Amino acid sequence: MFAILAQNICVQLLYISFLMANNNQQRSLTSSLFLVGCLFFIFGFTTWLNGTLIPFLKTICELNDAQAYLVTSATFISYLFMALPASAILRKTGFKNGMSLGLLIMAAGTLVFLPAAHQRNYPFFLTGLFIQGLGITILQTAVNPYVTILGPRESAARRISFMGAAHKLAGISIPYVIGGILLNNLDNIHNQLSITTDVAVKNTLLSELSLRIVNPYIIVTVILVVVALLVKLSPLPEMHEEEVNPDIEQTTSSDAKTSIFHHPYLFLGALTIFVYVGVEVIAGDTIINYGKYWNIPMDNAKFFTSITLSCMMAGYTLGILLMPKVISQENALKVCAILGVLLSGCVLITTGMTSVILVALLGFANAIMWPAIWPLSLKGLGKFTKQGSAILIMGVVGGGILPPLYGYLSDMLHNNRTAYIILIPCYLYILFFAMKGNRIGYKEPAKG
Repeated sequence: MFAILAQNICVQLLYISFLMANNNQQRSLTSSLFLVGCLFFIFGFTTWLNGTLIPFLKTICELNDAQAYLVTSATFISYLFMALPASAILRKTGFKNGMSLGLLIMAAGTLVFLPAAHQRNYPFFLTGLFIQGLGITILQTAVNPYVTILGPRESAARRISFMGAAHKLAGISIPYVIGGILLNNLDNIHNQLSITTDVAVKNTLLSELSLRIVNPYIIVTVILVVVALLVKLSPLPEMHEEEVNPDIEQTTSSDAKTSIFHHPYLFLGALTIFVYVGVEVIAGDTIINYGKYWNIPMDNAKFFTSITLSCMMAGYTLGILLMPKVISQENALKVCAILGVLLSGCVLITTGMTSVILVALLGFANAIMWPAIWPLSLKGLGKFTKQGSAILIMGVVGGGILPPLYGYLSDMLHNNRTAYIILIPCYLYILFFAMKGNRIGYKEPAKG
């Protein structure tokens, strides 16, 4: 019921925004921004839904932790495959048509969930997630530049902040929209599965549970197709190549580097993105299972990803207020990395709900890392800026590698808490990049 209500409201608001866009220029700008915000909400919702899917699929497909966290691999590995092709696709389709294409590819991925649910086929689920990830990569590559060009450049940072908020709010809403359907009464089902010895009864319980995902994903598929159509018909402006590349820094360093490989700090930054996305996904997508590890009822644990994302929202807001007037991006990254190390250490020595809350607080430490790492990695690239951006995007694959590694450690050690030790070297590397790595091979441009 909550899923149907929420999705219907979303469709109605998108339709209203489309109608408003035809009235005058100001309303066109407002409705265009609203539509782009909805796109951020959509791919945020789809990405952060993994935190709910992991315990759900772990149950219906009878998986161990390492297998369950392949959910994140299926989603994030697509960035590695599509980061470079996405730009070529958008050059052929145009950016507005590219957004529609990305949404339709996502819809194709959600459709795969229907036969997967009926068969309880985990490879099918992973295939659907991978296809969704391909669509998300194209959509993000297309939609991000619109935030810059839709309105004055001097207020672009504020627009980016609102879009980031829409992305996080999508994740916060998941327990109330789909989590309440998929994870409802899951503890009782686990108890029934643990005491039954009849294979037929067990398969019936698992099949009934698996079918919970069918109706929500039919609705999600319809929403994606409808929004793809709205984007196609909307007054969103088409962009030219020069508009796609905001002037981050168009001058080369004083020594005029002739190859992107002459900028080692870029590749150190890509590795930083890799570990950052990995720890961010671990904090958001493992916390529900971690609550279950401490015997916290699933009806409570299903909200834990929302707590992590709420902490991220708090950190995100604080970063907007403080950077760069009060604290530089470089120093903010140092502080957050140190906070990540301290919180990770505390997770390892605490128990129960206290330890779970500390995992959620990692969201606060992670909040401003992306906007801090990005400019530190792209500075001074000049003509290599676009290529450097694609390399950084490829680093997002860390979200598909580190969480399964956490799952493997938890299975091997038989201890979900100790497996969080993987976070400490990641945060230490981020600290290294903030302190030294972002300067390796970089020379300040000559003044005057």
